[in-house]
Amino acid sequence: MKNARKLFKWLKPSFYLFLIVSLLSVLLPFTYSYVPQFIKYVFDHVLSNTDAPNTLPMFVQNFFAQYAGLKCVIIISLVLFIFQLVRGIFIFINGCIKGRLSENIAFDMRNKLYRHIQNLSYSYHNTVDTGDLIQRCTSDIDTIKSFISRQLPELFYIFASLIIGAIQMASINLSIMLVTLICLPITVGAGFIFFRVVNKRFEVVEEFESDMTSVLQEGVNGVRVVKAFAREKYEIDKFSKRSTKFRDENYKLSKTMALYWGFSDCFVSLQYAATIGFCIYLAKSGLSAGDMIACISYISMLVYPIRNLGRIISDFGKSTVAARRIDEVLKIDDEYVINGTEKPEITGNIKFQNVTFKFSDSDKYLFDDVSFEVKSGETIAIVGKTGTGKSTLANILVRMLEYSDGTILIDDVNLKDIDKHWLREHIGIILQDPFLYQKSIYENIAIACKNVSKDKVFNAAQIASIHDDILSFDEGYDTLVGEKGVTLSGGQKQRVAISRMLILNKPIIIFDDSLSAVDTRTDLQIRNALKLREEKLTSIIITHRITTAKEADKIIVLENGKISNIGTHEELSKVEGLYKSLWDIQGALEDAFLLKDGDQNGEK
Repeated sequence: MKNARKLFKWLKPSFYLFLIVSLLSVLLPFTYSYVPQFIKYVFDHVLSNTDAPNTLPMFVQNFFAQYAGLKCVIIISLVLFIFQLVRGIFIFINGCIKGRLSENIAFDMRNKLYRHIQNLSYSYHNTVDTGDLIQRCTSDIDTIKSFISRQLPELFYIFASLIIGAIQMASINLSIMLVTLICLPITVGAGFIFFRVVNKRFEVVEEFESDMTSVLQEGVNGVRVVKAFAREKYEIDKFSKRSTKFRDENYKLSKTMALYWGFSDCFVSLQYAATIGFCIYLAKSGLSAGDMIACISYISMLVYPIRNLGRIISDFGKSTVAARRIDEVLKIDDEYVINGTEKPEITGNIKFQNVTFKFSDSDKYLFDDVSFEVKSGETIAIVGKTGTGKSTLANILVRMLEYSDGTILIDDVNLKDIDKHWLREHIGIILQDPFLYQKSIYENIAIACKNVSKDKVFNAAQIASIHDDILSFDEGYDTLVGEKGVTLSGGQKQRVAISRMLILNKPIIIFDDSLSAVDTRTDLQIRNALKLREEKLTSIIITHRITTAKEADKIIVLENGKISNIGTHEELSKVEGLYKSLWDIQGALEDAFLLKDGDQNGEK
């Protein structure tokens, strides 16, 4: 029942459409039930020239009395044609409304699920299986919309067909009706047993399909890496194994369904045989040809709907599995459950006071008792070995992650009291591997700012030292970057991302190793251009490159979960420690590079 509630809650926004579809689903078998009656009267009273029965309305009896023979058959055929035409219109309307109901349900589900996914935490997106998530947003939604809009109204059709058909058949001959329904309890019981079996099968099939989809998505996204390491065969074999498991489980499900349908068809055939045999027996006792033909016509109204009940039950099982999978995502609290309310003016003053942090699945603190201060307009660099928490500091500052203890102040306001949207509107992060949309370079730069002028886009690109590169392309700023920016080099993607962030004029920008793919000279040009901007900018540069860090107003050295040193390049390069050892190595390489570069320029 819990899974059923999860499924039917999606019906509420379009319940009025469902009521119309259900009403039409009842009306259709009701109108069809009079077709065999037309045939019965033609055989029993028109073709045999007997009087119409007294049970018919007087105007019908007068009709049969006034018209006879071929003329009567033509008129009845015309009436039957009009009657069927009206039914056809009902069927058309029913199909249109079903389509509207189906798309409304899918629309509501997609929007709600996607909106919720967008609002889920950074930690969730770091661990989620993307392929599985895509499947929940696509095939699971399609399964649910199909069941609610088509199979669920079919239930009303089945019960209406069963009740109306039984009444009409009983009005002809009660004994024939009872014989026709003799196998009904067995068919219904088999349907519920079938549901219990296939429901478990559907869960297994969904899991294997999700696993296969994940491998497919990962393989397509990482195709360049696969080719770079000549791992095509490995990826093909990995996908083949998942595909084989999915095929085998689907085959087991198909065998179960085939067994049920074979069983159902066998009972339907036996039911037809029993009813026809009983009708032949009664024909010897006076059952008319019209009564016999009408009763045989009504068998389909009683037997086939019950047979289809098994299909609906199996689809219900599949839909409840899909509803549970979607509900699993929706039950996860979004990150804005914990949020601040304040929207202070942010100028760029930052203060960390005894801040500690550890991941929820770890007992060990990533860093402990971290304290430092950044003044508005300053440029600070954070250096340290890989895994010391440099990027985590950046994510904490924009509340992608929540710190454990201590205090962080932004312009003297506690970070946890500030609204997350407001905070991220004023603090930007440029990542080492930025995401670019499959659009033109111009659109990627201007995407975050509506109605931005071309001059502002060009100016941002010039500060990021990407303007000349763009002009060298055949299409210039209209060059399409491809999926995830594959047509650009790593350094070009980073500089486009920097341009995109600079347009927003945020008072605080964090460069999370986002200059790692550019050469030292371009790195210097970008940093110098940032200093010459009219807007006051607080820059936090996370880097492994000491030549980048040394130009900062302040350098913070993270080591073993703590700040081991804070100072300028001149101060830290003279103190024994991690920074000095890194500078001794990288500084020597820089001097050698500059010397070689100078010699080449001299030769020129």
